[in-house]
Amino acid sequence: MKVSRFQVNLFGENTYILFDESSREGIIIDPGMYTDNEMSEIDEFIARNSLIISRVLLTHMHIDHMFGVSYLRQKYDVKVYCSEAEQPLGLKTQAQASLFGIKKEMPQVLIDTVVADGDVLTLADEQIQVLSVPGHSPGGLAFYCPSSGVVFTGDVLFDGSIGRTDLVGGDYRQLIDSIRTKLLPLPAETLVCPGHGGTTTIGDEAGFNPYLR
Repeated sequence: MKVSRFQVNLFGENTYILFDESSREGIIIDPGMYTDNEMSEIDEFIARNSLIISRVLLTHMHIDHMFGVSYLRQKYDVKVYCSEAEQPLGLKTQAQASLFGIKKEMPQVLIDTVVADGDVLTLADEQIQVLSVPGHSPGGLAFYCPSSGVVFTGDVLFDGSIGRTDLVGGDYRQLIDSIRTKLLPLPAETLVCPGHGGTTTIGDEAGFNPYLR
């Protein structure tokens, strides 16, 4: 499995494209593309690699992680996978935009396929395990690919930091519990691909993240 990262929008959000080199099947995690140029960059990457985008996975439904969902629906006819507990946020995209002073019209985002803790998705022969990690948002998810040794954590765990809990539905104790019970037990060498900033490893965060001591 190949992983490519695109840093997009005014929040510096990380959008990931996962793809299988043999089948050319691709999955997009947290499409935060906001500008026409950002969407064109994704289109060009998909075309250059002859990818067939099969689905969109959302770690959560804060607006900076789903600016590009409607565009991808129209362009590639993809289905959106997320936790059911996040759907209220998807229905309040305009309110979320207003909170951050964004005046652009933002369509609601509906979940096509609900996924929950313990579910297993696939990308060709690769397993993608769904982990429930609420705390930053009510139904936050992480996506763990054991064969490739990588976990996509959204805004739950960052390099040297953790997600904010002051937004609607945030809960600090729940967030810490999610990290300790669902993420830190992963192999220490697991690469952490967060929703913002650079990558890290589970081992580094377990040993040095000041919020987890």
